[in-house]
Amino acid sequence: MAFDGITIAGVTKELNEKLTGGRINKVAQPEKDELLLTVKTGREQVRLLISADPSLPLIYLTESNKTSPATAPAFCMLLRKYLQNAKITGFYQPDFERIIRMELLHMDEMGDEKKLTMVIELMGRYSNIILIDEENIIIDSIKRIPIAVSSVREVLPGREYYLPKVLEKKNPVSEIREKFLSLTKEKDGSLPVFKGIYTEYTGIAPFIAKSICLNAGIEKSETIESLDKNKYDTLWDSFRKYMDIIEKGEFTPYIFYKDGMVLDYAPIDLPEYPDKKGFESMSSLLESFYSEKNVVSRIRQRSFDIRRIVQNAIDRTKKKIELQEKQFEDTADRDKYRIYGELLNTYGYGAKQGDKSIEVLNYYDNEMINIPLDPLYSPKDNAKRYFAKYNKLKRTFEALTGLMEENKKELMHLESIMTSLDLARNEEDLVQIKEELIDSGYVRRRRNLKAPKITSKPYHYISSDGFDIYVGKNNYQNDKLTFKMAGNKDLWFHAKNMPGSHVIVMTGGAENIPDRVYEEAASLAARYSQAGALGENPKVEIDYTERKNIKKPVGAAPGYVIYHTNYSMVGDGDISKLTLVSD
Repeated sequence: MAFDGITIAGVTKELNEKLTGGRINKVAQPEKDELLLTVKTGREQVRLLISADPSLPLIYLTESNKTSPATAPAFCMLLRKYLQNAKITGFYQPDFERIIRMELLHMDEMGDEKKLTMVIELMGRYSNIILIDEENIIIDSIKRIPIAVSSVREVLPGREYYLPKVLEKKNPVSEIREKFLSLTKEKDGSLPVFKGIYTEYTGIAPFIAKSICLNAGIEKSETIESLDKNKYDTLWDSFRKYMDIIEKGEFTPYIFYKDGMVLDYAPIDLPEYPDKKGFESMSSLLESFYSEKNVVSRIRQRSFDIRRIVQNAIDRTKKKIELQEKQFEDTADRDKYRIYGELLNTYGYGAKQGDKSIEVLNYYDNEMINIPLDPLYSPKDNAKRYFAKYNKLKRTFEALTGLMEENKKELMHLESIMTSLDLARNEEDLVQIKEELIDSGYVRRRRNLKAPKITSKPYHYISSDGFDIYVGKNNYQNDKLTFKMAGNKDLWFHAKNMPGSHVIVMTGGAENIPDRVYEEAASLAARYSQAGALGENPKVEIDYTERKNIKKPVGAAPGYVIYHTNYSMVGDGDISKLTLVSD
């Protein structure tokens, strides 16, 4: 779900309840577009995370801490000057926009009390964190936007702060019955009703708009102009019911599920979704919902250079394979030229120099065959030329067979590295992946730079029945798990015909392993596969066997194994029932 106005209304209410009257004790900037404020409220200290990441702007209270860079960025230093020990007087959401204004009081150098406002704009790629003074002048921002970047609004120190109204959207909380959906109906009455709601009113995500319609008995395909008076009145009542909940601040955060998968979240209960999980606060919901997405987003940014190297290598290898496959197709007729040569040696006496062809009996299939001849050469010389062409194509065929096999293995290796990057969750994981690229010759190690200490370890899960299950995060860990940690009787799982993690179930020599262990291990193999890295809870065919059946060919790339004795089952990627011990 989008971080919409309703979500922000819920967060604003919570921040007012928890932080108003508190004083900012610490200011940190762990990422270039992220702040972590520590607020002292009486005897308690609370952390507030604010992110202006364009792909995932967020704000919520958290108990987690983050490591700050050794040298604080300039914006962080400025905030420490202005906000250290500043008192929070309140949080406000102007016009139901995706904006929170944090109002503050601080003491200036002369000891006078001054008002400050931190404006937190959570608007996708336009997200920003801006500090303004009581005259509405920008002191500074986490992202400076000059006129060359945006012709709509400059965000620079010394400029007046204002929020451009680029969209004609109305505040839904203050809407009245007589004007409900009037603008959208005038512009385009053929729009579906739910789309009309979220396009006319600010701060309403499509998920909530659909729920408003569903509760009014309006189908997804119904348009605004098709609404009769009864349906219009029912829709207004449903809309007003939601707005009343928001206006009164009666927020009940839920994450909703469908078929065991996360569907979406909302700051209010949506009765039409019975499969749901409630949270005590908006912050706890947002931290749960977005924490993994935030980690993935950050790691993708950090791994950009490595990804580019791997993707370029994948593209080059695919082009090589494509060219080789075309050349390989050209060798398909090689035996024809050998047969031409043999038949000319047998029946060539019937042709004369200057003939353009000869028709002879093909003794391989007892049918007549017409053999083209070069009139400049004798039948014997034509036979030699056909044998030479056959031998050339044969050599090409044999060379290409080996080269294509090598390149396909290289492509598998590169795709497995890309999957490892998709599954990486911290800097330590990236270090080990980069080491594999260096060892494989795709990246050069800098001069006088020693190999780093590897601290990344495989995931360690405990199954519902108490069995230890280990999951490799990359090819080096896969090899170590399979060939050093696992015993012959331990169980090995892997996604069929796609890159993914080796999953090892430590059986401890037990003979009767519960079916549930197989299902949970298969789910892990699905979750940590190429398909799992691209989407939540995929259904993937999984191969499994005892570890003793897994072999590694001599000279094979890291993570590459072969096996001939195995069983198969489907893993659904749902690992919610497993306990993660460490990673």
